Amino acid sequence: MLERQIPDVTLKTRVRDESIGGDNPFKWQDLRVRDEFAGKKVVVFALPGAFTPTCSNEQCPAFERLYDDLRAAGADEVYCLAVNDAFVMYQWGQHLGLSKVRLLPDGSGHFTRRMGMLIDKDHLGFGLRSWRYAMIVDDNRVVGWFEEPGINDAGTDDDPYGETAPERILEALQAA
Repeated sequence: MLERQIPDVTLKTRVRDESIGGDNPFKWQDLRVRDEFAGKKVVVFALPGAFTPTCSNEQCPAFERLYDDLRAAGADEVYCLAVNDAFVMYQWGQHLGLSKVRLLPDGSGHFTRRMGMLIDKDHLGFGLRSWRYAMIVDDNRVVGWFEEPGINDAGTDDDPYGETAPERILEALQAA
């Protein structure tokens, strides 16, 4: 997986636009991932879903806590990607009180599929979701890869979390 270019995918996002007014001053905005990551070194961590236990209680808050350390070690930005829509990702970010980590909605799973990380979680009623992985991307090239063991569609795992912890990514950034 190392030194692989990230897929050319456009995500459907919502951005605040005060000119709209009202209770929901947001508009749709396409976010072309390669344009967003061009010329930057970024950390991307992907997880099964917003509002799920490990993602909400451990992984996302840990990246938020270590955001400044990741930036000091060379990351220009830190992104969390999940196969959820823009509305869910926004509400999840509000619920978690995130102010640093940027949430990317891969609502249709196109980015996740092209990364080879789309799994079937029908056994939980979730449908297609992301396996838990993280990567360091330098100008659209994957230069560091972290993946939880045992990727599967059958739910024969205990929702592993450790290989993709921010401490591991921080260590790799510091060693580079």
